[in-house]
Amino acid sequence: MDNGVKTTPSNFIRDIIEEDIRSNKNGGQVVTRFPPEPNGYLHIGHAKSICLNFGLARQYGGRCHLRMDDTNPEKETVEYTDSIINDVRWLGFDWGEHLYYASDYFEQIYQWGVLLIGKGVAYVCDMSPDEVSATRGTPTAPGTESPGRKRSVEENLYLFSRMRAGEYPDGSRTLRARIDMSSPNMHLRDPVLYRIKRAEHHRTGNAWCIYPMYDFAHGQSDYIEGITHSICTLEFEVHRPLYDWFLDKIAEAGRVRPRQIEFARLNLSYTVMSKRKLLELVESGSVRGWDDPRMPTISGLRRRGYTPEAIRDFADRIGVAKADNMVDVALLEHCLREDLNRRAPRVMAVLNPLKVVIENYPEGATEELEAINNPEDESMGKRKVPFARVVYIEKDDFREDPPPKYFRLAPGREARLKFAYYITCTGVVKDDKGEIVEIRCVYDPTTRGGWSNDGRKVKGTLHWISAEDAIEAEVRLYDHLFTVPEPENTKDGTDYRTFINPDSLKVLTRCLVESSVKGAKPGSRFQFERLGYFCVDPDSRRGAPVFNRTVMLRDTWAKIEKSAR
Repeated sequence: MDNGVKTTPSNFIRDIIEEDIRSNKNGGQVVTRFPPEPNGYLHIGHAKSICLNFGLARQYGGRCHLRMDDTNPEKETVEYTDSIINDVRWLGFDWGEHLYYASDYFEQIYQWGVLLIGKGVAYVCDMSPDEVSATRGTPTAPGTESPGRKRSVEENLYLFSRMRAGEYPDGSRTLRARIDMSSPNMHLRDPVLYRIKRAEHHRTGNAWCIYPMYDFAHGQSDYIEGITHSICTLEFEVHRPLYDWFLDKIAEAGRVRPRQIEFARLNLSYTVMSKRKLLELVESGSVRGWDDPRMPTISGLRRRGYTPEAIRDFADRIGVAKADNMVDVALLEHCLREDLNRRAPRVMAVLNPLKVVIENYPEGATEELEAINNPEDESMGKRKVPFARVVYIEKDDFREDPPPKYFRLAPGREARLKFAYYITCTGVVKDDKGEIVEIRCVYDPTTRGGWSNDGRKVKGTLHWISAEDAIEAEVRLYDHLFTVPEPENTKDGTDYRTFINPDSLKVLTRCLVESSVKGAKPGSRFQFERLGYFCVDPDSRRGAPVFNRTVMLRDTWAKIEKSAR
């Protein structure tokens, strides 16, 4: 089907949708939804689901709803809701007028609870949560029926109405479905539909003191909205019989009935994807917040310098599977490099400056040299960079006693300053501790632009900053948050926090960058020549520029792809 969207490889979900369209099921319409619980910030795993749901709706000319499944007021906040809306919009998706909340449906869901009681398939239970859990049985042994199962419809209706009226203490009663306490599926053993919880809801305030459980609200919200394909992750597969059981009891003839379809969630190496664990990292101070650039949250990735295009490309590449697997974070970084390589302007920066004095360059003289802004995009043009007698290079680009195959600057050795000249080291200046603080060089004025007219070649090309052009900046070097690929899946059950990487953040001060980046807005992205991709951090508003390292230039995934070809 051609809707102006690029062709996407088929998968089992698309096969299901296309068969439904061919058979004119639901009138051939496709309505999906992304239904997060607003109890935390979205992460890269949610991004996969967002891209899938909105992408399918777009591909098949349908629509995708954004809905907050806000049924747990103790853990949900306006902050989380706003962050979800911002993240989905930043990824490039629009739900139009179709923004919904499960809390919008509380009255209807309550009435369905009444309906189930009237049909004799729901009852009020007096057992505590611990007693309900203890009597549920095991996968191989049936559970024990609640005494409430014997109540009449009239008594259950009365008690349920009194629960809503707030006449009973929190946790003293629940509404449960009467299904099968011996079912091999534990979710069908008389699940709880409503619990008493006096907690102020961020949207409904104190209008309710009973709240529906997620399983009871989720599918019914899909039904209310006319969702045709309820796409969720694989852990909800065992919930599907309950999802369908509820619909069997409430669905009306002629109305769209949603079909639940499960796919494998995203597991990404060197991180954790549980919102509970991400919250633990935030609350323990292991990271600086939900938008810490080390976090796999969409807000953290955005602050680090990721682009929505790179994340959408990543979601397309990993595809949709039926079985869980671990995706190498190198693939995500590869998608980012490919995108930034095309869009990020190049500038020069020196993170660990070493002073270079060019002895034969005239004192007080300055000239402007031409530098290419992005060799991948000629439309970005060129810029002028000043050159003078004193410049700075990286400390690592000089060795007084160079090891074998070291092709950068060393005593008596010639190297190229990119876009500038060939220089040759003639000496070094050391401090009282024997540390090199300055190197002396001469330049060859015939090599302007960084090229020799006599055919001689040098292997070392260095980036540099003129002393007269340099501005100081703070640079934050981010690495993986964990030291092992799968911190949650250890054979001995070691707590994932044991593997937090103590070197996941290194802060460098007094770095030098081109003055051309001065005033760049937070979120602006650059490639620092030879160093990697960097992004202006929002902290820059409080003083000198602050840059986050987004990703290094080295691309192991590209090498893997090349080898495979």
